[in-house]
Amino acid sequence: MKAVYFAWVRERIGATDEEIFPPETVRTVADLIGWLSAKGENYAYAFENAKTIRAAIDRTHVKHDAAIAGAREIAFFPPMTGG
Repeated sequence: MKAVYFAWVRERIGATDEEIFPPETVRTVADLIGWLSAKGENYAYAFENAKTIRAAIDRTHVKHDAAIAGAREIAFFPPMTGG
């Protein structure tokens, strides 16, 4: 699947997107955030406040308990503010 990063999540990770291959034990968005956080300091920094991270699976906003099975793309972005 493809992981896409936006705003300061992208800046902290140092990549716009990447192909990822999580193990079968990673079943939800929350699991995926935990797995990505373990990939290195930059990922840990990007996801240090995991509850504030928003996610979308195949361009549909989802909660952290959403299943990732069959997803082609998962996007991560910080909370947005209006103006």
